[in-house]
Amino acid sequence: MELAYIPSPSRGVLYLGPVPLRGYAFCIIIGVFVAVWLGNKRWVARGGQAGTVADIAVWAVPFGLIGGRLYHVITDYELYFSEGRDWVDAFKVWEGGLGIWGAIALGAVGAWIGCRRRGIPLPAYADAVAPGIALAQAIGRWGNWFNQELYGKPTDLPWAVEITSSTDGRLPGTYHPTFLYESLWCIGVAVLVIWADRRFKLGHGRAFALYVAAYCAGRFWIEYMRVDEAHHILGMRLNNWTAIFVFVLAVIYIVLSARKRPGREEIVEPGVSDGDGGEGAAKDGESAPKDDDGSEAMESSEVVESSAEAESSAEAEASGSGGEKKAESVEKS
Repeated sequence: MELAYIPSPSRGVLYLGPVPLRGYAFCIIIGVFVAVWLGNKRWVARGGQAGTVADIAVWAVPFGLIGGRLYHVITDYELYFSEGRDWVDAFKVWEGGLGIWGAIALGAVGAWIGCRRRGIPLPAYADAVAPGIALAQAIGRWGNWFNQELYGKPTDLPWAVEITSSTDGRLPGTYHPTFLYESLWCIGVAVLVIWADRRFKLGHGRAFALYVAAYCAGRFWIEYMRVDEAHHILGMRLNNWTAIFVFVLAVIYIVLSARKRPGREEIVEPGVSDGDGGEGAAKDGESAPKDDDGSEAMESSEVVESSAEAESSAEAEASGSGGEKKAESVEKS
């Protein structure tokens, strides 16, 4: 008899009158808000304008949801298109089923469109939102807990999750809470990226690549523990192969990018001055530098001209006063 375990909710949806509140969708929505909030803070700190991250997220989030659902439906097509299944269920995102690989891939396309419309480099934007995406995944994984899905092998550990549902081939019992493992791992990934970005001043997409590589490393061993149905290639789950492939690409990108474009972008959002963004400063072709009181500083040529005028005026006054003194002396004599 288990002395302790994590109980699963009896149902994954609550009704506020006629309005259904689904735990899976609720977790995703909270995750998106956290990602945008943290991404905005990091973007402003790097010299960007407040609100830019949210504006681009309007493109990235819908694309990401579509990509995540497409990946899930394609890789688990038998859940929707086999005999006895209803293909309409493929559109029911709120019931679960989003593949992170497709979400990141197509979400990047949406972010690229948004960045292009604003004249912003996509790698800089990706670096700013990377830790937020990891935290969004950490929160979103709890949606699997509400749906009693994607658990691991049977266990009697104190932190095992209790599965009570018997639908879709589930066997009630206690299992490894892989949703919890991945949630904690994603929080660690977010902390790692923030620390590494501050320590090494990562730029040109390397903070995002670090997030991808770190997530893939954790996803590999967590995926290995899962017992849900999945396609296998050479005795290994498809998502394990995907994690290996994406991990290698991310590491290669970090190495090549560090050699080709070391350091960090000086300007992440063109046209944003220090007062509008954060660390951004006016560059060539932008507004003139300002004094402490906010007035524009005079150009060096203007300073020289004003000095010359002041000197000429002083000489004229001196000459005038000398002539008057000489005239007075003549009258007295």
